[in-house]
Amino acid sequence: MASSAGLSLCGQALVVRGGSRFLATTIANSNDDSIFIYDCSTAEKKPQENKGEDGQPVEKGSDTILASTFSESGSYFALTDDSKRLILFRTKPWQCLSVRTVVRRCTALTFTASEEKVLVADKSGDVYSFSVLEPQGRGKLELGHLSMLLDVAVSPDGRYVLTADRDEKIRVSWLAAPHSIESFCLGHTEFVSRIFVVPDHPELLLSTSGDGTLRLWEYRSGRELHRCLVTSLQEPGAPQREKRFTASRIAYCRQDSCVALLCDGIPVVYIFQLDALRQLLVYKQQLSFQHRVWDVAFEETPGLWVLQDSREAPVVLCQPVQGQWQPVSENDVLNKVSSHLHGNWAMLEGSTGVGDSFSGLYKATFDNMTTYLKKKEERLQQQLEKRQRRKSPQPGPNGHTKKLKSGEASSGC
Repeated sequence: MASSAGLSLCGQALVVRGGSRFLATTIANSNDDSIFIYDCSTAEKKPQENKGEDGQPVEKGSDTILASTFSESGSYFALTDDSKRLILFRTKPWQCLSVRTVVRRCTALTFTASEEKVLVADKSGDVYSFSVLEPQGRGKLELGHLSMLLDVAVSPDGRYVLTADRDEKIRVSWLAAPHSIESFCLGHTEFVSRIFVVPDHPELLLSTSGDGTLRLWEYRSGRELHRCLVTSLQEPGAPQREKRFTASRIAYCRQDSCVALLCDGIPVVYIFQLDALRQLLVYKQQLSFQHRVWDVAFEETPGLWVLQDSREAPVVLCQPVQGQWQPVSENDVLNKVSSHLHGNWAMLEGSTGVGDSFSGLYKATFDNMTTYLKKKEERLQQQLEKRQRRKSPQPGPNGHTKKLKSGEASSGC
């Protein structure tokens, strides 16, 4: 999975990451120009990180940030990078608390509801927990899948841990005893790219997949409530996209139960309304952009921040106007954030032109029957030609057909 630039929002704190660095600032006050910048390439590297189990040197990571997240209160921020490290921060004020080693490169992470642990999902299918209260503590293996994990989430009450894997499954396990499985949410026909537990409706789960669907679940029972095919949402007259629709981000605004869906490599954000009473998703509109959209996030007041591949306008702020989301032309906080990104565009340059993040996760399909039938047809044709050659008279030395003598017959068997 390729890693592109990312955007995180919690309360008044905004973080933009790209390459090995991230930039943190506030959206509370346009006059507060303070920023915090961290570069993973300067983080502590332990000597044993450079050796494999056989003691021989192994390939070093690129320090690229692979995943990051805030805790629910916004008091903590954590990230994992390509050098197999988990880095934990306190945000008020910003301070690096620890740099710890993880076993495998990670794909997703989340804090528990109590903010006492960070759960880290990796490419081998395992989930490890790391203590927040003991920042130097080692990780503990909590659960494992047989295939790569792509996302991990925790229920708001802290009872369940939900994991999504490449083999189309969503597993719901007890956080206190992860070996105890509550349910499976089954129905996706490709890898499950993102899962999101709705915070103000904690019994509901949103999921997206390489099959191009957005689904709503009652996850404790594993029951699918609603399904939306994203490819069916293309507006009339819009250019038909041949590429697959794989969601790379689900964002949610509590204030009006609004869901924003971003598909990988497609410069469109789809807006839905969650109708929890009727247990369905209502499609509202789509926002189209001139540049590739890297990430989206809602702020607490109705505002949707969009991070895009444009040096001139790296961020766009959208707000609802008469029921429709529209980009804001002038905003002091938007101008401040844009100015910070202009001055630190180098950290985002590595994400420019990066290919689709999920393209390598689709299962290869082989049409063996077509190949078999083709070879069978060729074999039958060859046999037919041989039979025809046997039946036809053979020419003599002078080019004339050889006549059989009286009483002479072929002795074929």
